[in-house]
Amino acid sequence: MKFVEEFTVNATLEPPLPVGEGPIGTRMYFDVTGGEIVGERVRGKLLGGGEWALIGPDGYLRVDVRLQAETHDGAYLYIQYVGLLELNDAVQAAIQNGTGTDYGEQYFFTNPRIETGDARYAWLNTTFFVGEGHSLPGLGVEYRVWRPS
Repeated sequence: MKFVEEFTVNATLEPPLPVGEGPIGTRMYFDVTGGEIVGERVRGKLLGGGEWALIGPDGYLRVDVRLQAETHDGAYLYIQYVGLLELNDAVQAAIQNGTGTDYGEQYFFTNPRIETGDARYAWLNTTFFVGEGHSLPGLGVEYRVWRPS
């Protein structure tokens, strides 16, 4: 199977709000305050959203994100994805130092699902996506997002 890179997404985050320790890990909430989508067929800005992160005892963060976006030509998108982020040494150092990581320095993959009622972007409703992430300096993340060709 071949994949085609469709777009990148970057998001800026507020410092996490601790939800607390639960039976399956530590939950934190990150407010998504902005960002952008950059691609040939889809581009626009993030209007906001959030991440309900769960850090398990196995050293992985379970990603659970919901976002709203507006394309450059006025379509609205709902983006939801789940995934896994390995909290390895590179990620821990980036968190402590406020630096970023590069793609491939950690296991960080997502499965974005996009919904829209805009006919120009109806193809997004029926496309399977896979994202690879890395952390940006400060509080931010970036994903390369592919689709099967």
